[in-house]
Amino acid sequence: MKRFHDVSVTLIFAIITLVAFLNITPAYAQQANRAAESQIIFQWAFGSIKNTSRGPQFEVITRDTAMKTGDQIKFYIKVKNNCFVYLIYQSSQGDLSVLFPYRFKMMAKDYQTSRHYYIPKGEQWFELDEFTGTERFYLLASAERLYDLEALVNQYESADKVKKTGLGQKAIGEIRKLRKQHRKFKAYAEKPVTIIGNMRGTEKTKAVGLNDLADYAVEISAKIFFSRTFTIDHK
Repeated sequence: MKRFHDVSVTLIFAIITLVAFLNITPAYAQQANRAAESQIIFQWAFGSIKNTSRGPQFEVITRDTAMKTGDQIKFYIKVKNNCFVYLIYQSSQGDLSVLFPYRFKMMAKDYQTSRHYYIPKGEQWFELDEFTGTERFYLLASAERLYDLEALVNQYESADKVKKTGLGQKAIGEIRKLRKQHRKFKAYAEKPVTIIGNMRGTEKTKAVGLNDLADYAVEISAKIFFSRTFTIDHK
């Protein structure tokens, strides 16, 4: 029995040494490491209904695009872990609007993981007005609340018309500062969401009224900060 015990100990020691040498990590440990590294996980979709010669056409927006007055847009967000997601709109006139969260205080009272959020709510869509020019949507996600950005936006919303321009520029400057501070965390992963065993999110068009933005969502994961800007050339 002693000989068998000695051989077993020697074998176990050899396996441990080999694993350490080859830097092999068990599958469960790799999954745990990935989860720890990805403090930000959320699903996102940006859909549009564009007026074309063939009639209204639904299209998923994945990059900068051109749109016309009368076209419609809608967003979908589903937060998967305890991170904080923001969607801020800047009009062609420089006006700012917070599209998500609906209100900042919602993050403390009504901010739930795995809940479906549509912007605007329900079946409504935003429609591009007659003011043409460059419009931007700033999508931000952070492992911690962005209190400085929230404060600047709150000041902007409560300011009079004269002060709004300067405060709006400060808010956009804060977004740029956050990007610069987190430049080393720029890497992120993006994948289509699996719906009933099928990969969705690659289809570009579908008849209006037969789509749900959740079906076209992509899941984004990042370490502690994520940002992306979508620019619309409103013609």
